[in-house]
Amino acid sequence: MVKVLVSDNLAAEGLEVLRRARGIEVIEQVGMSPEALLKIVGDIDGLAIRSGTKVTAEVIAAAEKLRVIGRAGIGVDNVDVAAATQRGIAVLNTPEGNNITTAEHAIALLVSLARHIPQATASMKAGKWEKKKFQGIELYNRTLAVVGLGNIGRIVALRGKALGMKVIAYDPFTTPERARQLDIELVADFDEVMSRADAITVHVPKTKDTIGLLNKATFEKARPGLLVINAARGGIVDEDDLFEALESGQVGGAGLDVFVEEPPPADHRLLSHARVICTPHLGASTEQAQINVSVAVAEQICDFLLNDVVRNAVNVPSISPELMEEVGPFLRLGEKIGRFQGQLCPTSIDQVEVEYSGEVGNLNVAPITIAVLKGILESVREGVNMVNAPSIAQELGLKVIESKVSLPSDFSSLVTVRVRGCEDRMIAGTIFHGRQPRIVRIDDFMLEAIPEGPTIFIQNHDQAGVVGNVGTILGEGGLNISRMQLALIPEKSQAAMLVNVDGSPTEEIMERLRGSAHMITAQLVEL
Repeated sequence: MVKVLVSDNLAAEGLEVLRRARGIEVIEQVGMSPEALLKIVGDIDGLAIRSGTKVTAEVIAAAEKLRVIGRAGIGVDNVDVAAATQRGIAVLNTPEGNNITTAEHAIALLVSLARHIPQATASMKAGKWEKKKFQGIELYNRTLAVVGLGNIGRIVALRGKALGMKVIAYDPFTTPERARQLDIELVADFDEVMSRADAITVHVPKTKDTIGLLNKATFEKARPGLLVINAARGGIVDEDDLFEALESGQVGGAGLDVFVEEPPPADHRLLSHARVICTPHLGASTEQAQINVSVAVAEQICDFLLNDVVRNAVNVPSISPELMEEVGPFLRLGEKIGRFQGQLCPTSIDQVEVEYSGEVGNLNVAPITIAVLKGILESVREGVNMVNAPSIAQELGLKVIESKVSLPSDFSSLVTVRVRGCEDRMIAGTIFHGRQPRIVRIDDFMLEAIPEGPTIFIQNHDQAGVVGNVGTILGEGGLNISRMQLALIPEKSQAAMLVNVDGSPTEEIMERLRGSAHMITAQLVEL
């Protein structure tokens, strides 16, 4: 039975998903202090949170059993993702559950800002009738710049077009072809975006590259009276520079749902500015969105803990059930090859090259490469998994090269792993009959071996009697040979064999093998 701690409010529908899952015990303790969280987290396998729980490096260090953190929402600012990755803990979010809600909130801020609706409402409630004071602007035919054409940005762009606005977009990661499909003009130069926009709305994650994206320099390039909307993350718009631009009139108004510090200080200059409207991070705050993200994070945690399915992870490639059906056998193959390589040369591997050819090259191969790394690193580190294998490889200075080739092969798919370091070695494998991993090549030796259990890799001079000697030594040691695959390089007079045995041979048995006639090397690997 695995334990999942719910430390922030989840919708009842999400809690029900967790409670119905067989093999999961739900512990609901909302609003814990940091000290209380530290005391309980050591016995927890999964953690379901929103924005309230701060999962710091200290919490992660205390979470000895924790395998997954699920965030009901997009942002993971309250999670030390680097520390979680290093410990092999997957961090999941729910990027799709509140897309429409957040997009609609951005549009609501834009329309309200253009027509001074909050200010006019406050005036009316104060008993005034200030019709001329709150004359607004018409959005029809104005240019709306959407920064970031992700899930939310695309919806905002389409809603802007529905208002009759001219929509342009800035997103270095969106192709012109995709923009054309959406019938949106993609502008490559950010300065041009600023010079053309009547209103700008940001929908990008908060990263080192997007912090302060809208600042004094960019505001100076804008048309006077620019309307600024931020319903993404606090800090993407520089708050001090925004205030100055509002004071000068360069920015005509701002609609803010997010702030650098939340809640912002009561004396924050933007809160009291006459041309700023603001809401307390309400972008995802609708009943439908709360249910959507709660159910999504609950299902993702269950899938991860019970089915080894990774969806919407921010620190490991996601593997949906559909992708797992295709890539699963190659994950097992990659890990077996990696484990083989790591045990043959457990130290001083400097470089790993993973090459994909044939049909496997059409898949998302990133998880397979990680599986290879996991297999290799298990020989030198404890606790290596699919989450932390890349960061451990980076820590060790291991260079990883991934490539796809279309060279002809005897197999419909082939995964080839080369290691450089203590010695250069190449091992290649494929999948038989859709599900069964096979090792088909070790350096220049061609064979067909099942990578399973204790396996002895032998290289010898091509002389009579070697196979018989191997069988005799293993038999005298009480070991049964379950499978044996032979390979030969006639021009070098060298042979090789992979011998699967029903138990791990002792070091004494291995020394007898290495010392037998015509033997070059004998190495034991656990696959």
